[in-house]
Amino acid sequence: MPAGDFYFAINATFRFIQDRFGEEALIRYWETLGSNFYAPLVERFRTGGPDAVAAYWREFFANEPGGKVVVEKQDGKVEIDVQDCPAIGWLRTHNREIVSNYCRHCHHVSTAIAEKAGLNFRLEGGGGTCHQTFSQKETPP
Repeated sequence: MPAGDFYFAINATFRFIQDRFGEEALIRYWETLGSNFYAPLVERFRTGGPDAVAAYWREFFANEPGGKVVVEKQDGKVEIDVQDCPAIGWLRTHNREIVSNYCRHCHHVSTAIAEKAGLNFRLEGGGGTCHQTFSQKETPP
């Protein structure tokens, strides 16, 4: 199975959970993925900081089929500019009906990962193009 076919499964899983159990259950599923399933990544980000975040996302997108993504690290933060999302592109190319809030999984999963790792996460955009930022949390004086 091509790696991109996994997007079919993710899309179907999101739709099933939302249709069967509701949007709040889907959000809890995403948050649980971020905080539990990705616990090793949380630890990697927590101990490695922005260097580890940038390295992970560069490797991640280098292994995804299609898409155009730029990952840059500067001034203690990592900017991820998704100009053409590989997942959305794959689903569209294969004429799949994309679950309406598909892009929200990036927000909820990455927010949970960032919070556990002591980072901030921000996402702007969606629908195939977005801008994501991981940054260090400010330490109180």
